[in-house]
Amino acid sequence: MSIDLSGLSAKELGALIKNAKKQQTIVAKRPAVTKVRAQLTKLAKAHGYSIEEVFGGTAPARGRAAKATKAPAKAVRKLGKVAPKYRNPANPKETWTGRGKQPRWLAALTSKGKKVEEFLIKKA
Repeated sequence: MSIDLSGLSAKELGALIKNAKKQQTIVAKRPAVTKVRAQLTKLAKAHGYSIEEVFGGTAPARGRAAKATKAPAKAVRKLGKVAPKYRNPANPKETWTGRGKQPRWLAALTSKGKKVEEFLIKKA
């Protein structure tokens, strides 16, 4: 991690150093995360719970796997399947439901002056 400090004044650098040392002492006083995790697991088991029941989801990854995992995704509302509303005249296999970003084929045709309504699939 590199931070550009060249634009800071002596006063700003002093304040930054003071805050960094303060944060360093706070972090140094905290117990290791592995100890805390073990204590939480032990406490949950003592009361008849699993970590998954207490915190929801799955147990946190450990070791290298923990570093490789990404931040949890935002909960996404699942929508049902929708029939396509638009069809590419050049390639009938390419369709679009009208949800989300327009596909490239439709964006290209609309940028040439066509209207989206021209590509509606006619219902029988």
